[in-house]
Amino acid sequence: MTANPTDLSQGEAVGASTVRLIAWLTPTIGLTVAGGVGVFTRRWEWAAGFAMGSALAWLNFRLLRRGVEAFVAAATLSADAQSRKPVPTYLGAVFRYGLIGLSVYAIFKYLHVPLASLVAGLCALGAATMAASVWALVNPEKWVDGE
Repeated sequence: MTANPTDLSQGEAVGASTVRLIAWLTPTIGLTVAGGVGVFTRRWEWAAGFAMGSALAWLNFRLLRRGVEAFVAAATLSADAQSRKPVPTYLGAVFRYGLIGLSVYAIFKYLHVPLASLVAGLCALGAATMAASVWALVNPEKWVDGE
């Protein structure tokens, strides 16, 4: 059976396995880099910054995914069911950049972690997205729903 990446009629949505892989790879990449920085350079404040930045990147991804799922669910609802809208989810989607920025400021200000290491830790989401995308392109048979 050949995989059709545009067929959304049955099973889970196309790309759901890639989204799960991104959610798993983000903290894995961040914590691996943080451990490597801590062990090889003995700069534990930088390692803590990488770890906290990757945790914030993972939180950012979770909020983004939840917001997109809420928007898609609201778009597919009938007119009478539209009265029950998940307002907290919408607010989380809108204010997620503010939440991440405030968290970075609080970590930098009160825990005295280098700002560059926090920003580099936030890049774990980008690295995970690129790795998962390349994996999906190299393994197209994984696009079949339910596998």
